[in-house]
Amino acid sequence: MRPLLIVLALLGLCVSALALRVHYDTGTEPCSINDHWDCGIVNHSSYAVIDGFPVAAIGIAGYLALGFLAYTRRRITLLVAALIGLGFALHLSYIEKYVLEVWCLYCVISQGIIALITLLSAGWLIADALAMSRERKAASA
Repeated sequence: MRPLLIVLALLGLCVSALALRVHYDTGTEPCSINDHWDCGIVNHSSYAVIDGFPVAAIGIAGYLALGFLAYTRRRITLLVAALIGLGFALHLSYIEKYVLEVWCLYCVISQGIIALITLLSAGWLIADALAMSRERKAASA
C-alpha cells in the first residue's frame, strides 16, 4: 500500500505543479477546453490565492507531506492529513461548481488523487489494525 500512496502523492505533486504553472502563465492554457472547462479562469481567480500563497503551491506542499507520511508509515497522521486535504479539495470543487461555474481539469484530477489517497490510507490503517488484532489473538491462544 505504501508504494502506491507514494506514487499517488507524486502524481498529485505533478498535477499541482501544472496548476501552479497555469497560475503564473499569462497565455492561453492547454486545458482551456470550453466555457465549462478552463484552468486559466480558475487559477487566475481570487479563489486561487490564500493569504498570498497560490492554492496550487499549497497543493504541492500537501502532496509532499502526504508522500513523506506514507514513506515513514505514519498511518494515523497520514489519514488525518488526507482527510484535511480532501475537505480542502471538496471546498475548492464547491467554488468551481457554484461560484465560478468553471472547472479546472488539473483540479478535478487532483480531487480524484486526494480521494484515492484518503481511501487507501484509511484501508491501510484498518488493515494494520486487523493484522495487529490477529497477532494478539494468536499470541494469547
